Amino acid sequence: MKRPVVYTCGTFDLFHRGHLRMIENARALGETLIVAVSTDELVEHYKQVRPTVPFEERLEIVRAIRGVDLAIPQLTTDKYDAWERIGFDVWVVGDDWYGNEKYEDYRKRLSDVGVSCVFLPYTAGISSTQRRTATTAK
Repeated sequence: MKRPVVYTCGTFDLFHRGHLRMIENARALGETLIVAVSTDELVEHYKQVRPTVPFEERLEIVRAIRGVDLAIPQLTTDKYDAWERIGFDVWVVGDDWYGNEKYEDYRKRLSDVGVSCVFLPYTAGISSTQRRTATTAK
């Protein structure tokens, strides 16, 4: 039986162990892991802040992680659009998005086409946003 293609995405700015755990846990769910890294323009659009680490560097870091089969630019936040362009069987997202109306809509739409959604535990106490804020405050 064919093992699934797994997809996850993120900004991966100020890369930390929470990012690494997410990628490792996503990898364990299938045969192939595709990781989409948000472009600087996309991050600016939805977070209203430019990433600290430029896109090309963040993409290179993710590509270098053992277990990542393909790292690609994330050009839109629309997960259904990503599925239409890439094709995957499992969508992995941090559980900090659980219950979010937009993500619940993506989950339902993807489920309707046979894609499983897995919410992985968010690594408490660590985030790029917290690190950026702490650094800026000093």
